Amino acid sequence: MNSNTISKGILSALGIVLSITLLLFFLYKIQSVIVYIVIAAVISLIGRPIVLFFKNKLKFKDTIAVIVTMVFLIGLLVSLVGLFIPLIVKQSHNLALLDIESLKINIENIYYEVTSYFKIETENVKESIKESHFLSKIDYSMIPDLLNTMISGFGSFSIGLFSVLFISFFFLKDSQLFESSILAFIPDSKEERTKKSFSKIKDLLSRYFVGLILQISVLFLIYTIGLLIIGAENALVIAFLCALLNLVPYVGPLIGGALMIILTMTNNLGQSFSDVILPNTLYVLIVIGIGQLIDNFFSQPIIFSKSVKSHPLEIFLVIIIAGILFGIVGMIIAVPTYTAIKVILKEFLSDNKIVQKLTKDL
Repeated sequence: MNSNTISKGILSALGIVLSITLLLFFLYKIQSVIVYIVIAAVISLIGRPIVLFFKNKLKFKDTIAVIVTMVFLIGLLVSLVGLFIPLIVKQSHNLALLDIESLKINIENIYYEVTSYFKIETENVKESIKESHFLSKIDYSMIPDLLNTMISGFGSFSIGLFSVLFISFFFLKDSQLFESSILAFIPDSKEERTKKSFSKIKDLLSRYFVGLILQISVLFLIYTIGLLIIGAENALVIAFLCALLNLVPYVGPLIGGALMIILTMTNNLGQSFSDVILPNTLYVLIVIGIGQLIDNFFSQPIIFSKSVKSHPLEIFLVIIIAGILFGIVGMIIAVPTYTAIKVILKEFLSDNKIVQKLTKDL
């Protein structure tokens, strides 16, 4: 091996490293656009069954079917926003006039009521906590600051929303658009298999995301009925937030349950702990328990077995591993990503024994 060959090899390696570095830097700079594309892809997968229904059952033309679907999805979004606007306006007014010292006292009072009722702390410990001013050290002023940050980010959200809707429209109108872009980098010999993989992935993920909407809807209904029975303020909003958090596997239901308990308890501040707050909290726990039982033994098994065709234990392990490696985001995207990988493996490595075992139901 002469010096020219070695030099060319080194230059080639440096060129590859530089190209990869530039590509990663480029992707980092356009990460917001990538997020828009991913969200638009999810929306197009959710809207795909609706478009097919309009085209196949009602005989709409492609463009009309897509427009009607987009109007339906936008109407749904506007309805959700309309649900939250009164709460946001009300809370904005309240936070603008918020007496931080009063808020501190209320939260301290409810804390001491809980510890007193359950005899969790001795008098000496409670006194030491009071003297340490532990609860008073919490920076409650961050609440209005957080609201202001959310309002200031509304402009960016508007741009992102418009971008997502625009991309979603064309993804729905031309379902081959994304595929065609990917196929440009695929060798001709593997193009047919890649097309089959795309078709299967779209079908499975469409059913998966529609299943998730059904899952959230069932939880939302259960939580709403439960909260309305006890007369909780903003029952619809609390129920929707807690149902939405269920999208984060395993961790989401815990956070959602804690949020529901805290919000319902703070709604009753100033009332008797033993006569009002405690019974309502116990009732909320029962509502959460019923919702989670139905979700774990009815909704989730249907979604995983019927949509992505994976065993619940298999899904559990995939979500846990993805969570360890990539955190909350990894847990959310674990199932769709794993499903896509399984389809690709089945199409290109169908002779492998392990692949055959994993993809036997696909």
